[in-house]
Amino acid sequence: MKIKLILILASAYLFVGCAAQKKSYAPMPGRNEHVSGGVDKDEKMVKNQSEKRIIIYDASATLKVKNTDSANVRLKAIAEKYEGYAMSMGNKKTEIRVKADKLNNALNDISKIGKIRNKNIYGSDVTDEYYDYEIRLENAKKARQRYLELLSKAENVEATLKVEKELERLNGEIDTMEGKLNRLTHLSEFSTLTVYLQQRKKLGILGYISVGLYESVRWLFVRGR
Repeated sequence: MKIKLILILASAYLFVGCAAQKKSYAPMPGRNEHVSGGVDKDEKMVKNQSEKRIIIYDASATLKVKNTDSANVRLKAIAEKYEGYAMSMGNKKTEIRVKADKLNNALNDISKIGKIRNKNIYGSDVTDEYYDYEIRLENAKKARQRYLELLSKAENVEATLKVEKELERLNGEIDTMEGKLNRLTHLSEFSTLTVYLQQRKKLGILGYISVGLYESVRWLFVRGR
């Protein structure tokens, strides 16, 4: 009976000792983790696996047209047709944005404006970046709430000023992360389409004569064969 009791006490002692040792080596929350909200790697991994991938799709095309001004009018109409807008317009380059799921439709419409020489579609996976900002934002908001509670309990002016300073810093971080999240969300919903414009050269009188002579010679050469 005594031996059994000793074994039980020894097991309990070892269990408490291991728990205490584990606790003693646990990292203390630093300033960044407590205030800014450090991103836990496991939490981030679980978040990414449970959420959809966020891809930004963009495209570019080189378009040869008769008149760049007329082409820009039609490009703007295409942007509006697919719930987008024109970002910049010029004689050599025009950028528009369209709904991401309508990107191929927009490219097909652009091919009707002129002759497409080059066309590229490319995507960028911003999933990790997006959820990193999302988790940091959530932690920063929790930290701000804790500081608001401390502010209501501040006993003197010095303590109040310190808490207000941290709140100001946190509000700045929150605004920055919200801006980055909004930007990534917008870019994933709207694809940027960059069109490089090349205007066809207009032939003068001599030019048309040269073309006519060339076509005549080519016709005689083909007929002679």
